[in-house]
Amino acid sequence: MNRKITIGSRGSKLALLYAQKAKNEIVKNTDLKDKDIVVKPIITKGDQVQDTRLSEVGGKGLFSSNIEKELFNKNIDIAVHALKDLPAIESKGLKTNTFLERNDPREILITADKKKLKELNLKSVIGTSSFRREFQIKNIRPDIECKLIRGNVDTRIRKLKEGMYDAILLSYAGIKYLNFEKEISEIFSEEKIIPSVGQGIIALQCREEDDKIISILNKVNHKETYKRAHAERNILKVLEGDCETAVGAHSRIKGDKIILEAELFSLDGSQRFYEKKTGNLDEFKQLGIEVGQTLKIKSNNSYKK
Repeated sequence: MNRKITIGSRGSKLALLYAQKAKNEIVKNTDLKDKDIVVKPIITKGDQVQDTRLSEVGGKGLFSSNIEKELFNKNIDIAVHALKDLPAIESKGLKTNTFLERNDPREILITADKKKLKELNLKSVIGTSSFRREFQIKNIRPDIECKLIRGNVDTRIRKLKEGMYDAILLSYAGIKYLNFEKEISEIFSEEKIIPSVGQGIIALQCREEDDKIISILNKVNHKETYKRAHAERNILKVLEGDCETAVGAHSRIKGDKIILEAELFSLDGSQRFYEKKTGNLDEFKQLGIEVGQTLKIKSNNSYKK
């Protein structure tokens, strides 16, 4: 290619580290050099609105819509997203089919005094912006009060240390990238707190007709992560999930099998619907659809009672 390739990303410190990771993978796996690729930070609506739940002001698309506009307008060639921030339904004309090797998908707790969840005082306040995390925590500790927290990782840790919260819930992947591991009080297994769909996965998006970029992205696509991403996202597609849908999903690959477990909460968090299925690895997409359909039936039957 005789021109520079531009990667578009959110402008947060963590997002730019993800973009750099994508750039490094492309340089490592193609004949492109570091100087051939530039990273362009893009301000998203999700970064601008810091005092409201995303579901109240437009959902997950707030983190991706501005970046996708830059793709449509050919101001960038590749968009980098945290997969968990992408709406389940793909924007027409764009293609999200490349995934870098998954980072640790687990959830972590940070407390001011290094207490674990079970050790927190009665009615402690935990900061989270996610209904899923709120319902999952209350499933373990019903007395806990969850309070909205927004902002990047450093901002959230600062608010915790200022005494605005007793604890905060975050994803392990972001903490690792930003070298905040010393702050961690507790790491939850994927069984105890099922992560968000695609948590820990960096997704690369391009225009559907851009064959040159597609051929580059094919060289950095991590095969196992690709299968896990599609299996989990197909659950959301069936449930038509967005920020208001409190869904957790996690997949594992063992040999030629893929194991998928997921949970869906009712809108008020009072009911939890759970499903776990194992399928042949080559049927990863279908497995996600089946798990999504089962959860949908379980929740629909509950509402009919």
